[in-house]
Amino acid sequence: MFDNQVVLRKRITGMHTLIKRVLLAWLQLLAIMLMVLMPLSLARAADDPEKVVARLQDALIKSMQDGSKLGYRGRFELLAPAIDHSHDMRMIGQTVLGSSWTKLEAEQQQAFIDTFRQLSIGTYASWFKEYEGERFEFSGQRAMPRGQVMVRSRMVPVSGDVVRFDYILLQGKEGWRIVNIIADGVSDLALKRVEYRAVMDRDGFAGLIDLLKKKITQTGQN
Repeated sequence: MFDNQVVLRKRITGMHTLIKRVLLAWLQLLAIMLMVLMPLSLARAADDPEKVVARLQDALIKSMQDGSKLGYRGRFELLAPAIDHSHDMRMIGQTVLGSSWTKLEAEQQQAFIDTFRQLSIGTYASWFKEYEGERFEFSGQRAMPRGQVMVRSRMVPVSGDVVRFDYILLQGKEGWRIVNIIADGVSDLALKRVEYRAVMDRDGFAGLIDLLKKKITQTGQN
C-alpha cells in the first residue's frame, strides 16, 4: 500500500514537471510570436494609405515654406526621401511603358527607373517652391479595383481655386505606395503613358531617356 502511494506521488510529480515544461515552452513560443508579429502590425499601421500621402504632403508644404532659402537643389534633397517612401517607381514605370517594358533589358529598365525618379523629384521641387498659406485636406478614402485604394485630398489656398489631388495606392512588399496621381480629374499616369510610348515608338529607348534628361534640366531652370 505504502509503495503504491509513493509510486503514485512520483507519477503526479512527474506529470506536474512535464506540464510546467510544456507551459514554459508554450510561453516562450508565444513570446517569440509576439516579437515577430508586433513589428509587422506596427508596420501595417504606419503603412496606412492616408498616412503615406500625409507624409508626402507634409514634405511638400515644407518645400514651399523653405523654398527660396533651399533653392532647387535643397528642395530636391528635401523631397527625395519623401518621394522614395511614397511612390512605387517600378510599378509606375511598368505601367507607363506597357508592353515595351518587357522588351527592355534589365539594365535598361533600371536606367529608366533611375531617370524617371530623378525627373519626378525634380518636377516636385520645381512646382512646390513658394508658400502662400496653402494647406492640404483629406476628403475620404475608397477601395478601387485590383486591390488599389484612392485617397482623396485637396490643396486649399488662402485665396483662389482649390486643387483636388486623388492618390491611387497599391500595397506591395514595402507597404502602400502611390502608383498614380489624379489632379483635378487629370491622370498623371495617363498623360505620361501617351507621351512616353509615342517617343518609344518613334525614337526608341535612347530617345526616351534623352527626353527625360532634357526635362530634368528644365525642372532645374524653373
